[in-house]
Order: sequence, then structure tokens, then C-alpha cells
Amino acid sequence: MNGQANVIHPAWLRLTHWLNAVAVVVLATSGWRIYNAAPFFPFELPRALTLGGWLGGALQWHFAAMWLLVANGLLYLIINIASGRLRRQFFPLTPRLLLADFVAALKGKLAHADPRHYNMVQRAAYLFVMLDCIVLVLSGLVLWKSVQFPLLRELIGGYESARRVHFIAMALLTGFVSVHLLMVALVPRTLVAMLRGR
Repeated sequence: MNGQANVIHPAWLRLTHWLNAVAVVVLATSGWRIYNAAPFFPFELPRALTLGGWLGGALQWHFAAMWLLVANGLLYLIINIASGRLRRQFFPLTPRLLLADFVAALKGKLAHADPRHYNMVQRAAYLFVMLDCIVLVLSGLVLWKSVQFPLLRELIGGYESARRVHFIAMALLTGFVSVHLLMVALVPRTLVAMLRGR
């Protein structure tokens, strides 16, 4: 009974977390190589940060990681919803409390007393990542099978618009990961909890 009470992250959550981490790293780095093949902003990303070597190789890595992200993401959402964890961990989320926690975070005074419970900033950040991943998948579908998803393509604003939406959504996800890693460096016990569950 005591062992169960000390569990911060169950095994399924740790597994999906690390699989998502692998998928995101592969998707981002291969995606940057794909972007460099036909950039639509006035810059290219450093080749040393990209995966795949050439466009064909980058596409193969990207598609492989895409399936991992989609399957793993669906598993994460289904378990979260079915277990009630989504409601318990991420709601309620109110603008007033979010602002208060955000100000506390900026001052370095945001409490992390009980890692089993998320503060408002964490709730907002994790909900944002879930929505951002949905945008990534939907815009990615347009880029992958544009002819098969004409309605989705038009809702996003066309193929070229989907490319920009996809790139920006990945940039936002990369930004989240960077902040997430910074927070882990500041509160290292969170990494231990995600590795051991306790």
C-alpha cells in the first residue's frame, strides 16, 4: 500500500513519456533536414543538427518517427482519459491561478512540494503540448497525403500554409522541450521520478 502511495509516475506514463521524447527528437531533426531541402523562411538550419543526411533519408526517419508519435500519443491520451487522470491532473485551469503561478515562476518562487500534482503553469504547458501535437499530426497528414485529405488541406489554408503551420508547431514543441529540460536541470528530482516512478 505504501509503495503505491509513493508512486509519482506509473510505468505506462514513464514509457509513453520516453517514447515521445525519442519520437520528437527524430521528428525535429529529420524535419529540419526536410525543411532545408526547400526552405520557405530566409534561413536554413545547421546541417549538424539534422538527421537523414539527404532528403530521402530524412523523409524515411520522419515517417518512422511519425508512426511512433501517433501510436504512442493515442495510447497516452486513451489511458489518460479512461483512467480519469486527464481530468484530475490538468483541470481545473483558471486564468487567475495560471497568472499567479506564472508570476511566481518568473520570480523563482513556484512551489514543487508534491511532484504528483501539477501547478497551473505545468497544466497549461502540458495541455498546450497535447494540442500542439494534434496540430502537428493534422498538418503532417496534409503534407504526407494532401490529395487524400482535401478538406483538411483547405481548412489549414492549402499545402504551403500547412508547411508553415507544421514548421511553427514543431518550433513551439522544440521551445517547450528546451524549457522543460531547463526545469529538469533546476529541479533534478523530477528526472529521477520519471526514471524510477518514485
